Amino acid sequence: MNLPFFIAKRIHFGSDNKLRVSKPAVRIAMWGIAIGLAVMIITVAIVLGFKQEVRNKVVGFGSHIQITRFDNNSTYEMRPLLISDSMENALKAIQGVEHLQKFVTKAGIIKTEDDFQGVVFKGVDRQFDWKFFTQNMVDGKPLAATDTAPSNQVVISKKIADIMHLKTHDSFIAYFIQDRIKAKKFVVSGIYSTNFGQYDKLFILADIKAVQRLNGWQPREVSGMEITINDFNQLDSAGDRVYTKVANRFDENGAPYYSQTIKDINPQLFAWLGLFDMNVWVILGLMMAVSGFVMISGLLILILERTNMIGILKALGSTNWMIRKIFLYHSCFLIGKGMLLGNLIGLSFCLIQKYTGLIPLDAANYYVSSVPILLNIPSIILLNVGVFLLSTFILVAPSYLITKINPASAIRYE
Repeated sequence: MNLPFFIAKRIHFGSDNKLRVSKPAVRIAMWGIAIGLAVMIITVAIVLGFKQEVRNKVVGFGSHIQITRFDNNSTYEMRPLLISDSMENALKAIQGVEHLQKFVTKAGIIKTEDDFQGVVFKGVDRQFDWKFFTQNMVDGKPLAATDTAPSNQVVISKKIADIMHLKTHDSFIAYFIQDRIKAKKFVVSGIYSTNFGQYDKLFILADIKAVQRLNGWQPREVSGMEITINDFNQLDSAGDRVYTKVANRFDENGAPYYSQTIKDINPQLFAWLGLFDMNVWVILGLMMAVSGFVMISGLLILILERTNMIGILKALGSTNWMIRKIFLYHSCFLIGKGMLLGNLIGLSFCLIQKYTGLIPLDAANYYVSSVPILLNIPSIILLNVGVFLLSTFILVAPSYLITKINPASAIRYE
């Protein structure tokens, strides 16, 4: 029989009041662990959710990897690139690649009777994945690309629609400057809103053939190709594989291919998201310190309350380590109860926020309209295991106080 474990159970779960520990000590220790773990779970869920939301918006506008012409030009007025069928097939065969789509961009100015706005028209074809924009569509519908004449239908953002006082089926004139000023009339097919201001205010989705015609390009000439992969965590390795395929390769006109990941295109944004990891570690450290302090205080109270019992056990021949194990087992029971409560509180809050959006945010500043939540099961399990092991380890040193208790004095202790 495991005697320390048996005694610890009797102390913690026994019905005899003489064997029950002080309720305030138990509650303080238990709630210290519960609140600390709940805050950790909520913090991790919010940070992971926020990073995923922002990352998905950036990827939705620009995909995971882009192949363009190698050029010193860093504007949206790109020079044309021809992507051969052999190059496209080679890219499709790369491990992790999920989808390919071509695009053409053209900067312009849209004007109505009320206002004007500088924008970028992004031409897309029938292969374009509308999933991201469909999820964020607030009115109308996506483009219905055809293989015949270029369509004048476009999808604009709600931000542009509000600035220009446009709604679905309204028309507007867009002006483009190249060798001369060109004007073209477009009709609003749909309106999207991603709450990602810097892109919502910029991009208008149009038929790729219409944008090619505005650029004066041939049907096969494009600004580049976007590549979507099936796992963002494999972005760097997938980017390296794509780079290997296009490095030192040229199109039919001698233009060199150039590949970039979304991290390369938006380095400041992803560096900013990386700072959130440091915030998470700081919060986890603080919560662990608070929980550890409460548990140490609780253990010391338990030892002091059981000084008489410790003296009797020592007099009966129990070793210091055996008595220390009694209190460590008892502490584990308290930690387990606290963790159960912490998981209940933390996960309940996360689920309520995830499905109701109870706590709103200013989308103009945070890019999301409510506090985002991402429940990552492996992270939650790892967090629970880490809290349990660290909390137990922290209590080993304070339990050393038991070795200093003298049996004769302890038995007489009132």
